[in-house]
Amino acid sequence: MAVQRINVLNVPVDICSVSDMEGQIMEMLAKPGTKQIVFLSIWDLLKARRRNDYAECVRNADLVLPISKSILRGAKFLKKDIPLKHNPFNTLISIMSILETHLKSIYLLGGRKKTVMAATKNVMNTFKTLQVVGRYVGYYPKNVEDDIIQAIYKASPSLVLVSEGIKEKDCWSYKRRNRFSSSIFLYYRDAIGIFGDRIKRVSETSFNRNTEIWHEVIKNPLKIFLIFPWLHYNILLVWYRLFKNKEQSV
Repeated sequence: MAVQRINVLNVPVDICSVSDMEGQIMEMLAKPGTKQIVFLSIWDLLKARRRNDYAECVRNADLVLPISKSILRGAKFLKKDIPLKHNPFNTLISIMSILETHLKSIYLLGGRKKTVMAATKNVMNTFKTLQVVGRYVGYYPKNVEDDIIQAIYKASPSLVLVSEGIKEKDCWSYKRRNRFSSSIFLYYRDAIGIFGDRIKRVSETSFNRNTEIWHEVIKNPLKIFLIFPWLHYNILLVWYRLFKNKEQSV
């Protein structure tokens, strides 16, 4: 089944099964120019409803994968087809395995020097035929950015994995999309830290039980205040169910 795009509160969300992933990735690679995959949380969805660079980035992304159960629940409440909740780490591994099978390449961008070096080594040891064509640390000074962009342009990797230390996150590649040749960009904050054995990823049990937010709250107690945007999200769902859906059906 082909990938299907729906809208949740006017934000695009893609329905992409595990079996569809390989075909979608290869189709993206066959297209010219810069491509982008976005992991979308409920907080990202709320941000994407505003008029900003991130909203434009999400609207133009080639693949928008929901990582919060609240998005699935919202789609169901609005009587839309229900997407699959994607575990970011597992999905990344799946994408990298697809690229390895097709003898493709990857560029790592982000993390501290020691971490990105360890991540590079672990990626090379795990994905034997996935070529690592370059790497650069995050938190870099502004005056080296042109060199980084030029290096990515020349290497033309199949996938650029963007991680911690890149201030603009998903928007980094989107704002510079006309300066690259033909690559897929994916921002996943913890990726290089996990590959570099510095960050412990959320367990399968926590992710499947939808309790991963509590791990974030434990690390940063101020995140308990995310309850307010969560309530706002639910109010918006009711509003769209009562009024917007009816307007669109007229």
